[in-house]
Amino acid sequence: MSAASPGNASALFDFKSATLSLEAFLLRTANLSSLAQALEERFGSSPDLFNGEPVVIDLTHLASLDLHVNFPELIALLARFKLKAIAVRGGTVAQTRSAQEAGLIEAPESHAATRVETVVQEVVREVIREVPVEVPVHVPMAASTMFIDKPLRSGQQVYAKGGDLIVLAAVNHGAEVIADGSIHVYAPLRGKAIAGAKGNTEARIFALHMEPELLSIAGTYRTTDNPLPDDVTGKPAQIRLEGERLVFDPIAL
Repeated sequence: MSAASPGNASALFDFKSATLSLEAFLLRTANLSSLAQALEERFGSSPDLFNGEPVVIDLTHLASLDLHVNFPELIALLARFKLKAIAVRGGTVAQTRSAQEAGLIEAPESHAATRVETVVQEVVREVIREVPVEVPVHVPMAASTMFIDKPLRSGQQVYAKGGDLIVLAAVNHGAEVIADGSIHVYAPLRGKAIAGAKGNTEARIFALHMEPELLSIAGTYRTTDNPLPDDVTGKPAQIRLEGERLVFDPIAL
């Protein structure tokens, strides 16, 4: 078989510039055991939430502490939660070299600053003995809306990636509805509802019959261990986030 001649190579492949929107994973600890515990607590009930999305590991905080990171172990840990680590940024020379030896590339700071639009916040509180750092988060507006018109049974999970979720039937016990934006349930909500799954603090949860097993907005959650107020339990209501507190408002119909 003859090789392709230079004249027809352009018919077989080409290079074009591409602008990609990547998520940044803000790493605030080199203790991967504590990180694994924090990820499990936040995302363990939603193993397919990220579905293999590529991420840039942001080492800015660890660079200031000059901490060593076991990158092969970190890459494997993120893969457990369907996050594909492809690059690092913000690290020291030694940290970046170690990341490159593990197969990651160095993301240019100029590109990362303009292209990273969504932030996955790695929240480790009491389990990590480090000073917390406030990180500004820019969350894009919901890009689309998903509609579900059939009841969701126990064990079923629906995820509206990048947008809102509207459910026109019951979300039964053991079912789970997740959205990067807001969740609207025009029926009984008896399962789990996770809005603002990637940090959108403006997301809300609405239901005509509010009896959830778990509610969560941008990582702040509440379970049945802490009963809802009487004026919203089993009634039309909305849930919103005020600081780090969930606020429950009855809806008058």
